[in-house]
Amino acid sequence: MLTLFRWLLRATVALIVLLVLAMVLTWYFATRSIPDYNATYRVQGIAGPVEIVRSTENVPHIFGSSDADVYFALGLAHAQDRLFQMTLLRRAAQGRLSEIYGRKAFPSDDLARRLELYRNAVASVEDQDQATLAALRAYAAGVNEWIGQVNAQALGRGAPEFFLRPQDISYWQPADSLAILKLLAAASSHSAAKEVLRARLSLAWPDRGTELLRGEGGPAALPDYAELFPNARFPAPESRARNDGHRSVEDFLRPGDGLGANGFAAMPDRTAAHGTLLANDPQAPLVAPSLYYLARMQLSSGGVIGATIPGMPVILSGRNPQLAWGLTPAPLDDADIAMEEIQPGSPDRYRAPTGWADLQSRREVIRVLDEPDRNITLRFSRNGPLVPGLDPGLADITPAGFVPALRWTGSSGDDTTMSALVGLMGATDANSAARIVEGVVAPAFAVTLADNRNIRQLTVGAAPERAANHPTGGALPVPGWQTEADWTDIVALDGSSQATDNGIVLATEEMGPVALRRGRLGWLLQDREIHSRDSFIAAQLDIVSPAARTLLPIVGAELWFTGEPAASGTPERQRQDALNLLAEWDGAMSEHLPEPLIYSAWMSALQDRLIRDELGPVADDIHDLHPGFIDAVFRNRDGAAAWCDIVQSAPTEDCTTIARQALDRAILTLSEKYGPDVTSWRWGDAHQVRQAHPVLGQIAGLRWVVNLTQSLSGGPFSVARTPLMGHGTAPFEATTGPGYRGVYDLADPDSSVFIISTGQSGHPLSRHYDDLADLWRRGEYIGMSLDPGLARAAATGITRLEPATN
Repeated sequence: MLTLFRWLLRATVALIVLLVLAMVLTWYFATRSIPDYNATYRVQGIAGPVEIVRSTENVPHIFGSSDADVYFALGLAHAQDRLFQMTLLRRAAQGRLSEIYGRKAFPSDDLARRLELYRNAVASVEDQDQATLAALRAYAAGVNEWIGQVNAQALGRGAPEFFLRPQDISYWQPADSLAILKLLAAASSHSAAKEVLRARLSLAWPDRGTELLRGEGGPAALPDYAELFPNARFPAPESRARNDGHRSVEDFLRPGDGLGANGFAAMPDRTAAHGTLLANDPQAPLVAPSLYYLARMQLSSGGVIGATIPGMPVILSGRNPQLAWGLTPAPLDDADIAMEEIQPGSPDRYRAPTGWADLQSRREVIRVLDEPDRNITLRFSRNGPLVPGLDPGLADITPAGFVPALRWTGSSGDDTTMSALVGLMGATDANSAARIVEGVVAPAFAVTLADNRNIRQLTVGAAPERAANHPTGGALPVPGWQTEADWTDIVALDGSSQATDNGIVLATEEMGPVALRRGRLGWLLQDREIHSRDSFIAAQLDIVSPAARTLLPIVGAELWFTGEPAASGTPERQRQDALNLLAEWDGAMSEHLPEPLIYSAWMSALQDRLIRDELGPVADDIHDLHPGFIDAVFRNRDGAAAWCDIVQSAPTEDCTTIARQALDRAILTLSEKYGPDVTSWRWGDAHQVRQAHPVLGQIAGLRWVVNLTQSLSGGPFSVARTPLMGHGTAPFEATTGPGYRGVYDLADPDSSVFIISTGQSGHPLSRHYDDLADLWRRGEYIGMSLDPGLARAAATGITRLEPATN
């Protein structure tokens, strides 16, 4: 027995030693990939010495003797801090995520291949101007130099994720940067998703279904979708199984996301310091690390500073000494779905205007981790690529014997958007900048510009032209053989300026009469005669919901409590307490208040109760709140109160009854999760953001360390916009948001402020992985100066690059 005990003791000690040794080795190899920001490297590809001066927040300030050397250093800095993120974005555009994520990423790869994102990027390289080609090549050389340094010095493969996703790191090419821009363009467009939703609503309730999208763009009158395909058979709408509400992070920048932003500016006579002001907050899926990365470059045209996306050598939103700029996705219908009829018995032929025609086709191979390779056949009609996987609801509206094709302005092999963005960084005034950005193709942008004296706002990009007799005006899928549904042309928007409204311009991606956030922002900007940097910050961080202010007075018109309080602890008392809180609420979606949670749960339950019986399974996929619809129902516009009657029930319900039932249901659901005391509930307990790491965040034990979970104020209709998941176990979780915020003050340029949602580094063991996250959540910013002396004085590390000699 004593011998057995001794052997067990030895085995236990050995296991402990092995475990400690494994942890030490893991820590050692993981930390090897944290770059030394005080190192000196002798590198090929630069003409003279370059310095990368790192600020306290790890923002690189890059100084070199030529623009090419500066772009080289930006590529190296991006690769130092975000190499895995860059390769992930490149894989997403190439359709190669399945190689590291397995079968769950296959649908994303399949769609990226069919959209030809990377193929069109490669074709567009030679269409860039010479300055942009030089920038792309120098940037790629800088990325590749760091990959070479990682290999030569055994720097932990460049990032710890590469140990868990053991794939070779291909050298960077200029086309890779253009491919990421193509991916961003695809993610910015939501036109196809809107078409699919309208068609599903039309099929579910032909008479009134599309009223759900009242005031959200598109023609006022639409044909019934079934009338467009009179001889076709449509499948019954599917009831898709709901997930837990969390989006997949391996394809976080997905086609059809519909990204947003705010951009606004003020003329000198509307500012306290008599200089122009500009604010911009481009939104993106909230992941760790953030999509955005702060950087400063000293180019021959002057210093430029602001937000980049790793993988591209441009400041997307920022300023130089004379000019500030911000980009907002334009509310442009840039895509159409065409339903192609396949010839019976001949899957490679389709119905064209003049009869049956051959589909063009090409075969490609998608490699899948731990599975056999998958062969796919890409097919193309005269209308574009066939894309059956474009949208989850597309199968519901595709007639039997048909396949959807996509027309999209981003399907261009001569896209000069990158040249426009590179040129913008060197512009010296708003007028010259406006001419430069006319080269934008996709995504289409509302560009806000401010120089020392003027502000301008213009919409640029490629836009489709449709005939006056187009059968749906681009709002619904169309029969692919109908020539009247063709685009008559794709034209470059003329870039004409939007008129200033008393010295103020503003842009959001919202369109249609129910542009609530735009209305709120306009009120904030016009309510003050004189603005300052701080008032622009306050507007950017505004958390008041105009939707709540609009809906609560009409939805609760007959419910506000004025009598004796009910007994404590009863459902009636809970309802009374909730209504009392809402009656005094100003609409501020503060994370510390119960009212935003009560309101959000009530409106969600109300909308679901209004549409459930009419739309059936389609209601399962309606995750967003549609305030214009609820407003029309309770005001009975055009008989919209018909939605209040539940068809399956014997009595005829009125809207007040439905509103009360929805409130009771919402209170019951919240009580089960947060307890019975209505006043103790907090919006921040439900409205959280989980910024997940795309690899380590999926591993049990590590996810609690690398994923950043924070409570947030704001909501889907506040200026500080954070759209909600709307379903699953976390219906009020924030999914996207302003991953970057910037406010630029040209009266005192160095007082301009910036912030991103995580930290600069993508390495979870770096102190810069999440050091900006708390500031971002609290609505705070950091300063970044173009003064070289200030940058060097506050440096916490200087990386020196010296030309290698043969």
